[in-house]
Amino acid sequence: MLPAERKRKIVDTVVDRDGCSVAELSEMLDVSKATIRRDLSDLEDEGRIERSHGGALPVRTVASEQSYSQRGVQNLDAKRAIAARASEEFHERQVVFFDAGTTTMEVAREVPPDVEFIAATNFPELALELADDERDVKLTGGTLRPQTKALVGPTGEAFMEKKNFDQVFLGTNAIHPEAGLTTPNEDEARMKELMCATAQRVVVVADASKLGRTSFVRFADLETLDLLITDAVVEGEMREAFETAGVDIVSVSTNDGESVGSDDGESVSTDHKSD
Repeated sequence: MLPAERKRKIVDTVVDRDGCSVAELSEMLDVSKATIRRDLSDLEDEGRIERSHGGALPVRTVASEQSYSQRGVQNLDAKRAIAARASEEFHERQVVFFDAGTTTMEVAREVPPDVEFIAATNFPELALELADDERDVKLTGGTLRPQTKALVGPTGEAFMEKKNFDQVFLGTNAIHPEAGLTTPNEDEARMKELMCATAQRVVVVADASKLGRTSFVRFADLETLDLLITDAVVEGEMREAFETAGVDIVSVSTNDGESVGSDDGESVSTDHKSD
């Protein structure tokens, strides 16, 4: 078993069991306790679990934000795999909004060159990425947040309130079966709320580290969403919550050839809500 796969299984087990000991993980995965401890240390640094005495607990909250540059180098293979799958969701002559974030930036880099559409975003760096193809790109305007490089505030909100979009590619800091989608900053939460309200279809692009977590400000219920594209195997309470909300789930494989969608190497998609 590759280290990345082992770490995903550790996170899934810790979340499903609401905590797990080093000894239990060692026996389950048939590796030494020293290996498990190293994995737990790495996963804690990535914010995917919380260490406890003799084991690990699920991450409960996302209380602070990392900078855009910090997030940009984390889980990059997963984000690129998610973006490659998201590129299949583009259609001719749509108006598409891109949320600010590292995963949505990867989606912008995977935009099919032969599909004509109008793009809008609250993320200046993403606008420049799309403009390289001489595409028509609208910026919301607003105040630039240094931490995330997102445009927020009354000007951006006024832009959103007067527009309609066929589709939004939405990022989030945390997704929880009960708390829904949450983020640390109130201004960004308001912009994300308006993205959901003004889009006919909401596509969430989020890597496995975002699942099962909560943050400060809630901006969307699961029922608001149409599609989740992730590199995680969505199981248990989380999967049940998405199914109840009628959200489609697509799990993708990472670039190293390791499938996280199923044991046989195929990506998995489950369809519950029509377009």
